[in-house]
Amino acid sequence: MNSIQFPLQFEFQANKGFETFYSGCNKPIVTALKNLVVGSGDAHIFLYGGIGYGKSHLLQSCCQLASQHEINSFYYSFKPNTLPTLGMFEGLEQVKLVCFDNIDAIAGHLDLEQEFLNFLNQHLANNYRWVLSARQNPENIAIKLPDLKQYLNLGTLLKLADFANDDSVAALIYKASYMGITITPKVGNFLINHYASDLASLWVLLGQLDKATLSAQRKLTIPFLKQILEE
Repeated sequence: MNSIQFPLQFEFQANKGFETFYSGCNKPIVTALKNLVVGSGDAHIFLYGGIGYGKSHLLQSCCQLASQHEINSFYYSFKPNTLPTLGMFEGLEQVKLVCFDNIDAIAGHLDLEQEFLNFLNQHLANNYRWVLSARQNPENIAIKLPDLKQYLNLGTLLKLADFANDDSVAALIYKASYMGITITPKVGNFLINHYASDLASLWVLLGQLDKATLSAQRKLTIPFLKQILEE
């Protein structure tokens, strides 16, 4: 992070570093992002994938790695129902690495699109780096300004791959371990086969299990798991 004052607040999450992200089949993407941060790879990356795939986690990880290398950085996630006011990008052209999450939320908001385009122009002129994310390829985002759509396609497009069941179980075990929860492969497979197969639902379940295991002070077994999820 940095000491420059901006209209937007840096949404820092300490637990979202590269070390807490299960990369699985997405290791090349993690490597590309790390290289971007330290200046040894592509300068601009557009990351896309479904809900729960870890886009926000990876953008946060980029900023944390930048901080470790004393590179000033900034992260912000656009939310459709609470879009920021105009003037939001003021000063951000001074930041060497910016990470904007959920870019698709500004599509169709012409004033914001124009401000974002102006910012990207200035940031690019400074030879600085950015990572942008959305749920889908920029070609499929309903951006109105042609020049902005061109900018979104300027960098390397990276799509987070779907996890097979084995990778989903491994990701669940990996993430749970950082929360202090021990999940065996047997329990992980049971969860995926009976309660949630997509990553977004798995992370919601994991939060529920975290609270239940802390409250009951019990090991997570299949009988206990059934009890939790049936309540």
